[in-house]
Parts: sequence; C-alpha cells; structure tokens
Amino acid sequence: MCHMSTSAAEHWDTVYGTKATDEVSWFQRQPTTSLRLITSMSPPSGAVIDVGAGASPLVDTLLDAGWSDVTVLDVSAKALALVRDRVNDRVNEPAGDRPLDLPSERPEPASFVVANVLSWQPERTYDAWHDRAVFHFLVGSEQRDQYVATASRAVRPGGVVVLGTFAADGPTQCSGLPTARYDAEGLAAVFEPGFSLEHSEREEHMTPGGAVQPFTWVVLRRT
Repeated sequence: MCHMSTSAAEHWDTVYGTKATDEVSWFQRQPTTSLRLITSMSPPSGAVIDVGAGASPLVDTLLDAGWSDVTVLDVSAKALALVRDRVNDRVNEPAGDRPLDLPSERPEPASFVVANVLSWQPERTYDAWHDRAVFHFLVGSEQRDQYVATASRAVRPGGVVVLGTFAADGPTQCSGLPTARYDAEGLAAVFEPGFSLEHSEREEHMTPGGAVQPFTWVVLRRT
C-alpha cells in the first residue's frame, strides 16, 4: 500500500521494515476478492499490474492461477524486496524438488517496479490494473486526477481497473495517514469518461487485530 507524498517511500519503508507482513492491518492471507475479480475480467494470457502491492501475496496467487506476465509496483523498496525474495524462492527450488523439465535457473517470474504511481511513467500497456487500498490515500483532487491519467495511459482500451478502497463507512485513516472513502458511484465518477463502471461489490475485511474494515470494490472498463 502506498501514500503519495514526497515522504511516501520513507513512510512505507519504515512500515515494512518494522512490522511483520502479517501484522499490518491490510494483511490478507488469501487475496480472494482480488483474484476473483481479475480472473473474471481478464484472461491469464493477458498482462496484469498490481499497483501499490506492498508485500501482498497476490502476485504468488496470480502465478499459481496461470498468469505469466505480472508486474508488481510499490513505492517501498523494502516491501518489493520481500515479495521478490518470496516469489523467486518458488522457482529456485532444490534440484530434488524441481520437475525434470525445468532448468536449474529461470528468469524472474514477475517484474518489479519501485515507483510512486503518481510520478511513474508506464512504458507499456496492461490488460488489468489492480489496486487494493492505494487510491483511498489520495485525498486531494490533483492526486486523484494524476492517478487516473496514469491508469489511462497504462491500461489498454478494453482493459480493466480492479480497484478496492475504503467504503463510505470505512476508516478515516490508515497507518497514521488520512483516507478518502467511496461508494461505487463515487469511484466511477472520478474515472469518467475514460473508464466505465462494469461491476461493484462490498467486502468486509477483517484485520489481524480483529477489526472490520468495509471496502468498496469496482471493476472499471477502459473505453
């Protein structure tokens, strides 16, 4: 997850450097909703990017589900190092555990980008853009407009944005930072006219500490 300011990298490096992955409030052992929405809207043959991934297991889950073109982006180098190590461990197994048709060394199964999504310049397009709990940290309209402009460049026509934010009755802050809250219509309005609302739902996330955080999920189709 990433907050967009000049100190974003420092803030989130501190979070991921001082807390275990399963201690942060947004931790999910299984990213069930994310995977279901991405899978229902985009084929595994497509390219997917997880924006503000933090140390999420979504990349592992996508690789298990058959995706081979997966990009992971976050402002925190520490968070991405955790993910890179975990993902690479999956393919660099001891010889005794490796299928015979696999070479001893393989290229990285995913691409990793350390960047603030607001200043990132995408060099390619994607079929699916996933963001769970980044967009709601953008409390200013200029930041939101910048985010939408970047997503518009990065998502191919006909592609999708799968977006999860705090719901209208969700928390007003997270990790010590203020958040915006949305219903589906509010999210769709921010992304118009370049994206159209195709699906929405509500999820109640249970934090490791036992609190319930309501989320609004939308799938927005690039027009």
